[in-house]
Amino acid sequence: MLVCPSWIPTAFAEPYLVLVEQPGCVYCERWHSEIGPAYPKTDEGQFAPLIRADLREGPPDGIAYARRVLFTPTFVLVEDGQEQARIEGYPGEDFFWPLLTKLLEDNTDFSSPTEAETVRN
Repeated sequence: MLVCPSWIPTAFAEPYLVLVEQPGCVYCERWHSEIGPAYPKTDEGQFAPLIRADLREGPPDGIAYARRVLFTPTFVLVEDGQEQARIEGYPGEDFFWPLLTKLLEDNTDFSSPTEAETVRN
């Protein structure tokens, strides 16, 4: 089942993170438990809002993957409706955040806050 918030524009101009998942995916459930509640509150989540997509239904309307998604979870970075990069699998909370930050920094104009900025806030 595709869950796509109604506020998302059909053009997908800004960066989005598409979470491709399927029922019964234990690692998807772990991501939702460990990362999901915090994701929209983070700099990464504000920069690339999450869109959930079901593996069996293909990409959401207006989005094209560069290649077929074979594993769940797969996190597909999309800008202007086109895949820019992806993370396949969920390596756990300690590794997910650095991987996501690098993915965003390497493929968009995202820059993570410096340690000094983080301490100030």
